[in-house]
Amino acid sequence: MTGQFTGMPPASADGLPPRGDRHKRAGAADGKSPAEAGPRKPEGGSDRGNKPSVGGRFFRAVRANAFVLLLLAGFLTLDAALASWDPMTNSERFYKEDFTKTINHHGGSTSGKLFFGNSAVAGAYIEEQAEIPLVEMGLSYGKLTDLKEILKQELYTPRDLLVIGIDEHTMLDELPTDPVYPWFRKWYQPYLYFYRDYFLDSGKEWVRNFWNGLREGRLDVSSYEPRWADKMVYYGHLDEAELRKRWEKYEKEFGRYTVEDGLDDNIAALEWVLQEAGRRDLPVSVIWMPVNPDPRFPPQSYWEPLRRTVNAMLQRYGVPVLDLSSKFPKEDFHDLVHLERTTGAPKFTKEVDAWLRSPASSSKPSST
Repeated sequence: MTGQFTGMPPASADGLPPRGDRHKRAGAADGKSPAEAGPRKPEGGSDRGNKPSVGGRFFRAVRANAFVLLLLAGFLTLDAALASWDPMTNSERFYKEDFTKTINHHGGSTSGKLFFGNSAVAGAYIEEQAEIPLVEMGLSYGKLTDLKEILKQELYTPRDLLVIGIDEHTMLDELPTDPVYPWFRKWYQPYLYFYRDYFLDSGKEWVRNFWNGLREGRLDVSSYEPRWADKMVYYGHLDEAELRKRWEKYEKEFGRYTVEDGLDDNIAALEWVLQEAGRRDLPVSVIWMPVNPDPRFPPQSYWEPLRRTVNAMLQRYGVPVLDLSSKFPKEDFHDLVHLERTTGAPKFTKEVDAWLRSPASSSKPSST
């Protein structure tokens, strides 16, 4: 019926009440006029004024994760305390690598006249018998790249003289080495993580001793077997079969290396050491370590080219060289690269003493 009053205002073109009426209804919902109701929130938007601040969100996240954060803080505190105590250095419960053994053998001193090398140096040089003693730092699988890191990280400071012993294996880039030498630990690695294998070993021993004590009716929380604190030295002579086995192993693993491929990192490390010694005004000498002269087991093919390359570098820097590579008969050797402790090692130590007494034994590397 036309003209009938419905009690509703006519709809707008969009099917909604007129805009004025919409405002009126919005304000009327709480008994206020549109003006009293204040500005409307943007459609589809939010009230930014009610958003929590960045600080508020941060503290809310901290509260929500408080337990995990407390665990993390506890771990970091424990790790820092262990690192400060350094049980890998100071406790006999734990394995020691050769660098730490060197420091411990010298009362914790980290400076002195240094004889650096690998296990060939540890086996050949008898520091206690030397008339001019050097700090023997023969490291198991030690390389020139290790010496570079020791100097860079200031883990040891050579004083007055640095002697470097080089044998067939001292400059092999890919030679596996002891992964827990301290210079391998990254700044972000927790102490517990870096030495995890040795903590696990000691922990298993503690549990085993504790359990055995309970079975015997006693409480045992302190007993342990002290870990070996000395370096490897070499007694006796290996037979021909064992020598051949080792030679074939070396040939298979290292025979393909050349001065340009497989030795270049350590050659570069040696040059860095010589340059660093020049900056420190530190005298340096090099000893070519003895090699078993048995013709049945010749050195790998890289050996002579390496010697020529290194000797040319040493001559360029004015570094004195003592060549003992062919000085000793095969009877003085334990194996292919290690002198026998009771026959070859005393002779080697005397050779080093005699050389150190000569004026030509040391000079400061020139900068080139």
